[in-house]
Order: sequence, then C-alpha cells, then structure tokens
Amino acid sequence: MNRFIYTLLLYLSLPIAVLKIITKERKSPFWKVKLKNQLGFITKTSSNVIWVHCVSVGEFNAARPLIDQLLDIYPEHRLVITTTTITGAVAVRNHYQDRVIHYFFPFDLPFIVGPFIKKINPVACILLETEIWPNLINNLNKKTIPVMLINARLSERSLKKYQKFSTNLVRKTINQLTLICSQNDTSSERFLSLGASPDKVITVGNLKFDSNEKDNPNTTKSLQQIIGQRRVVVFASTREGEEKKIIQSYVNLKDKFDALLIIVPRHPQRFDEVFDLIIDSGLDVKRRSQGLGCDENTQVLLGDSMGELLSYYSVCDIAFIGGSLIDTGGQNMLEAAAASKPILFGPSVFNFEKIAQQLLENKAAIQVEDVDNLMKTIPGLLLDDTRRQKLGRNAKATFEKHRGAVNRLMKLLIPKIS
Repeated sequence: MNRFIYTLLLYLSLPIAVLKIITKERKSPFWKVKLKNQLGFITKTSSNVIWVHCVSVGEFNAARPLIDQLLDIYPEHRLVITTTTITGAVAVRNHYQDRVIHYFFPFDLPFIVGPFIKKINPVACILLETEIWPNLINNLNKKTIPVMLINARLSERSLKKYQKFSTNLVRKTINQLTLICSQNDTSSERFLSLGASPDKVITVGNLKFDSNEKDNPNTTKSLQQIIGQRRVVVFASTREGEEKKIIQSYVNLKDKFDALLIIVPRHPQRFDEVFDLIIDSGLDVKRRSQGLGCDENTQVLLGDSMGELLSYYSVCDIAFIGGSLIDTGGQNMLEAAAASKPILFGPSVFNFEKIAQQLLENKAAIQVEDVDNLMKTIPGLLLDDTRRQKLGRNAKATFEKHRGAVNRLMKLLIPKIS
C-alpha cells in the first residue's frame, strides 16, 4: 500500500467515521466539538505552539510528567494537546484547565490535516506510542516541523500487520519522523526491522513509570466508607466480553469468595450495560454513583465513576487488570504497581508485553490462562497475607526501579524545539 491508496481508503471511510461520532457519542456534550475539530475546524493560534497528541486517558496520564516539564521550560509557548476520545478530552480539561489548549485530533486526510496544522502552526509535534499517521507526518515533514514519536511501542502483532499490508508506506512514514523514542529495546528492534533509520531510533524507557499521580484522599475515604471492612478485589478497566466471563465464573465459585468484587468498566458508556448484566446474574449489586454502603450481602460494587481508578486501587486487596481475558492486549498495570498491590492479568497483554514481563520476572504479578484460573487463584491469594504483601512490595519496587524516562526524553526533545 502507498499513501495514495491509504488516503483513498480514508476518503471512502470518512462518512462512516462521521456517522459513528453522530450515533455513538451524541450523549456527550462534546460530540459536536469533536466532530468539528476532527474535520479541521479549530481556532487559529498565534503564539509559538508545542503540539502533544495523546489518544486517550492512558496516554495523557503517561504524558503528564512530560507536559509539566514542557510548561515549566517553555512558559512563552502555548501547549496544544489533542486527544481522540472524549474521555481523554475531559481528563485534559479537568487537569490543566486553561493552561493548555485542547482540540480533538483531526482525521488524517490532506484537506483536513493541512489547514489544521496551518492554524496551530506548531514549532514541534510530539506523538505518543503508536500514532503513525502518514498524511499528518508527511505534511509536518514538508514544513520542516520536527515530529517526534515518543514512548513508542510496537507489538509483534502490529509489526506483522504492517509487514503484511503496508511495509512501504510505514517505512517511508517513520523515516519522516525526527525521532522515535522507544519504550524498550524490543520495540526499537521492531521499528528498525520496519526500515527505520538507526540514527532516528533511541530506547528511552517507558513514561508510565514516571507517573506521580496520586489517589484523591476524599474519594478514597468515601470508597472506604462504602465498602466498610470487607476484603476487596478490583477488576479494573474491564472490556466488553470480560465482565460476563468474570460474573459467570464468580457465580459458580462464589462460595469460595470472602470478598467484595468491584468491577470498573473501562468505557463509561457501558456502565448501564454491565449493571444490567450483574442484575441478570442474580447477584446483589450496588452502584458507586449512588454512594450507598455495601453490607455483608452485597457481592458486587459497580465502579460507575470516572477518574477514580487510583482510589479503587488504594482500597483493594487484589487488582486484576482488564483487557487481558479477551484479545485486546491488556491495560496499564503500573498504577496498581505504584499502589503496592498484588497484580493479576490474563493471557492477552501484547500492548504491555514488556511491563508484564518485568512484573512477572520480579515476582510482582500472576498471569492466569483464563477466567476460571483467575477466579480459582483469587480465594487462595486472599487467604495468604504473606504472599499478597510480597507481591505488592515487588510490584512497587519494579515501578520505582524503571523511573527516569522523562529526564532522558527531555534531553532529546529540547534541541528539537525552537
């Protein structure tokens, strides 16, 4: 595939993308802003701009230590932060208020990205993780605007997909990047195998280890009052298909559990769906949003709240990381590690393969093969205080050991930013 065919396919899919926003995101007050921004309708920015793109909440949280340093070092510049998701937009606006400008990321079509770039006129563009957009990067490259892919990662699955369908396009695109700052040596090697120039690829480390995010004490206190003295197992950032598996397995094994289950779906639009799923299973469930206490008969608390995951980790005894029982590649384990919690995850962790490997090698996590194995492991771990505490200590030690990526990254970025 070349860029012409890629662009043609995007043109053909544009009506579908627009329709998806209209039909699936209309409940959000931001849907019109998102649609306008993604079509290139934004306000012209006059001052020097550093553009940072984070897809959603996870990437934004990872980028926050970097963004903080950029704000300190470049007080005369404006930071434009783009996200693709509405949840990411809310996180940016809530955290930085008017200290940054937020827009939704444009569709990667020449007639959209060209005017978008012209209106913000960045002195540098910083993309996170796997955001390889051929038309955007080509446009920035033509304008000699430095564009850096940071916290870059490339899974084995993505590598094979690129090699099968778009080797030439990806090779040309990544060589238009100014820098590729990878999370680990494995990702660096994969970028090189795609044809990236060796002088562009540098292993810097994972920004997620540099997170300084803390739980909100008031939120944690409120949650503690809701759960009382119960033992707690959190199923964090669960994805569609996982909750049903977890609930069904729990129903079969609930006599072995002496703990409250807290299920926290990753996507807020699924809160009602998961609540109905729990109700239909016959379990006694309460919703976090109602603020009602969980008595001894409550079996499940639905975490239908945004921005409270760190508090869920604070009050739990065991943390299961979702997205790993189905083939979606898992979610970030490091927030639970930073909270010194014993971590469990399923077989699908290709999005966090190196972190998962480090945790397992340091005896800081347990990987299960399926949901039944997960639900059989939990009761024994709840009874073994010594093992739980050791797993938690090892998780925290692993987290602390790998910090420092932000400082290494800033040394590379500063010479590129004017």
